Amino acid sequence: MANTSNNPGGGTNRGEQTAGQSASEAAGKAAQKVSDTAANLGQKAQDTLGPAAQRAGEVASNLGQRAQELAGTAAQRAGEAVSQVGQGMATLAGTLRQNVPQQGMLGTAAEAVAGRLESGGQYLQEHDLSAVGDDVSRLVRQHPLPSLLVVFGLGFLAGSVLRR
Repeated sequence: MANTSNNPGGGTNRGEQTAGQSASEAAGKAAQKVSDTAANLGQKAQDTLGPAAQRAGEVASNLGQRAQELAGTAAQRAGEAVSQVGQGMATLAGTLRQNVPQQGMLGTAAEAVAGRLESGGQYLQEHDLSAVGDDVSRLVRQHPLPSLLVVFGLGFLAGSVLRR
């Protein structure tokens, strides 16, 4: 008996080849369609989000500028407040000199306190807040133990006052 099959080795016949090519072409077309759709969606997303991203960048920039303006205003007000404290100290020194006796131990102590108040007031009026901070930092580095004791004492006093 003779084998009537065209491909005795068990390979594909012509109908199977045509079906495979058709499936391969359909898969290629489907893949191309998916790729085109994805590209279109990506472009639409970019078109939609592009202006939104640009607007978000503008808003962030505006917020940054506003924050800088507010920080500058706060620094200016703090500097003005420090200057006013200095002016108040100088005024207090003058009042102390006028109202305290000039003679004796009380007069000497009052004059020393008034002199310190006046010089401290002038310092605060003449220097900005950053210069004051630099001077305090330098003082703390030069005298760390007395600085800690002063801070501890002020904290103790503040705690006592706040408890009442």
